[in-house]
Amino acid sequence: MSRAQTDIELPAKCARWRRPGTLPMFSYYNRLVMLVLGANIATLVYGLQVGLWWSSNDVLQTLSGLVVANLSLTILIRQQYVINLLFWLATRAPTTWPLAIRRSLAKVYHFGGLHSGGAIAAIAWFAALLGSMVWQRLAGTGAVSLTLIGLSTGLFGVLLLMAIMALPGIRARFHNAFECTHRFAGWAALLMFWATTLIFARDQNPSTALTVVLAHSASFWMLLLLTLSIALPWLRLRKVPVSLVRPSSHAVLVRFDHHTPFAGSSTAISRHPLWEWHSFANIPAPGARGFRLIISRAGDWTGEFIEQAPTHVWVKGITTAGVAHVETLFKSVVYIATGSGIGPVLPHVLAGKVPIRLIWSTRSPRATYGDALVDEILRAQPDALIWDTDVLGKPDLLQLGYTAVQSFGAEALICISNQTLTQRLVEEMEARGIPAYGAIWDS
Repeated sequence: MSRAQTDIELPAKCARWRRPGTLPMFSYYNRLVMLVLGANIATLVYGLQVGLWWSSNDVLQTLSGLVVANLSLTILIRQQYVINLLFWLATRAPTTWPLAIRRSLAKVYHFGGLHSGGAIAAIAWFAALLGSMVWQRLAGTGAVSLTLIGLSTGLFGVLLLMAIMALPGIRARFHNAFECTHRFAGWAALLMFWATTLIFARDQNPSTALTVVLAHSASFWMLLLLTLSIALPWLRLRKVPVSLVRPSSHAVLVRFDHHTPFAGSSTAISRHPLWEWHSFANIPAPGARGFRLIISRAGDWTGEFIEQAPTHVWVKGITTAGVAHVETLFKSVVYIATGSGIGPVLPHVLAGKVPIRLIWSTRSPRATYGDALVDEILRAQPDALIWDTDVLGKPDLLQLGYTAVQSFGAEALICISNQTLTQRLVEEMEARGIPAYGAIWDS
C-alpha cells in the first residue's frame, strides 16, 4: 500500500439520529427478535380482545399450538439445510440491484434473531400453558392429569435452564457448559415434549383412540418434523481420516479428503462427539478435491489438538454457509482478517469470484502459518497487505480498512477477527456509510 493511499482521511461518523440502524441495539438480529415477539404480543392482545384466554374450551389446545409454533421456528431456523437455503435465497440478488437492497440481504446471517425470539416466546407461552393446566386442574374444569402437570413443570425447568445458559454473558464465560446444556438438556426436553404430547392427547380425548387423535394433531406432526431436524446431523455422523501440517506451535493445517465443500462454508469437528464440537471455515482449492482447516491455539481444546495431533476426527451434518458467503452480493469487497481469521477468507481469495482486497494482520505470518500458506495467498492476491505485528506493531485496522475501501472502490467490507474488534469495525464502518459484515457470536 503506497503512502498516498494511506493518507485518505477517515471521516467523522454520521450523527446518531441519522444512523439508528447502525447501532448494536438496532441490529438486524435484534430487529428479528422484536419481530417475533411483536407477532406473539399481537396474538396475545387479540386473544384478550375476543376473550379467548378465559372463555374458550380450547384454550389449552391454543396455547399448546403457540408453544409448538414458536418452538418450530426456534429449532428449524438453526437446521443446516435451512441455513444454506436462506443464504442461497439472499445471494440470488444480482449486483445490478440497488446497493441499499443488497446490503440488507447480506445481513442474512442475523437469522439467529428468529431463533432467540422464538425461544423466548415459546417459554412464555409454555408458562401460560402450565399455569392454565394448574388452574383447570384446581377448578376441575378440564381433563388435566397430575402426571401431565408434573412432567410439564419439569420440562419448563429444563427450558428455563437452557435459556439462562444462552444469555450472552453466561454463554461467553461458560461456553463449554452452554454447549453441553444445549445438547443434553435439549435432548431431554425433546423426550419430555414427546411424553407431554402423548399424555396431553390422552387427557383431552379419553374416549378416542390415541392413534386417531395424533393423526389429526398438527402439534404431533410438527414434533415429528422437529425430531427429524434434530436427528439429521447426527445421522450423518462419521469418523474421517485427516493429515496435518504443523508450521508452528501456534497453528496446524488440517487436510480432509472425504468431500469437497463450497467456499464460504464451515465444518464442525470433534474428537469426542458427545462433548465438544468446534466449527472452522473450510478452505477448498479450485479444481482440487478435499479441503483444509486452519486451527490456531485459542484454548484447551485447540492446544491439545495441536500438541496431540489426531489421525481421525468426527464430523456431522453438512457444510454450512457462513458470513463471508454474502460476498457475491457485492461488486467488490475488502476483507480484514486477523490471525487465524485468514481461514474463512482464504477460500474466497483463491476462488476469485469477486474482486477482493485483503488486509491480514497477524504475528510473524511465515513463522506461524508457514511459507507455503503465505506464498499461496500472495499468488492469488499479489496486492494483499500482510501486516506483521511483531515487526510493525498493531495496525489501525479502521484506517486501513477505510483506505482500502476508498482506494479499491469496494462496495463492502467483511471482517473476520475476534468479537471485540469485529463489532467495533462493523459499527465504525457502517457509521460512515460503508456496508460492513462480521460474525455475531450468537451460538
